[in-house]
Amino acid sequence: MTIRPALVDDVPLILAFIRQIAEYEKLSHAVVATEEILRESLFGPRPAAEVLLAFHDDAPAGYAVFFHNFSTFLGKAGVYLEDIFVDPAYRGKGIGKALFLAVSKIASDRNCGRMEWCVLDWNQPAIDFYKAHGAEHMQEWGLFRLTESGLRKLAETQA
Repeated sequence: MTIRPALVDDVPLILAFIRQIAEYEKLSHAVVATEEILRESLFGPRPAAEVLLAFHDDAPAGYAVFFHNFSTFLGKAGVYLEDIFVDPAYRGKGIGKALFLAVSKIASDRNCGRMEWCVLDWNQPAIDFYKAHGAEHMQEWGLFRLTESGLRKLAETQA
């Protein structure tokens, strides 16, 4: 198994993994990302996130997407793990754990104060995996979201 940072030529593979995780999470309808959008967002002048790719015998097996956030309480950066996914054909081979550990090591090497992520409440295997690796379930925190249209609407009220 090999894990390496994604390159701009990997954008089609990244999009394929995004579509696979969306299907697994029953959210395929929500994917609007295109290769062009990902190329700009991940490899443009202001990259919004980083991607690690995992390979098993040179075959693409999984990926992780993460980016920096900031904790005012800690006064330092953290890492937010947006996606971690292993192709079903390669599950049970330690690839998910290796990706998780690789992102954790990056966060540690960069002196981050924490690493955070969300898990769908029905994804018990993921919940069990994270708890087994020392993660704390932050039950008192609720997730809120403004979509692009909501952001636009708020911005227009400030004009």
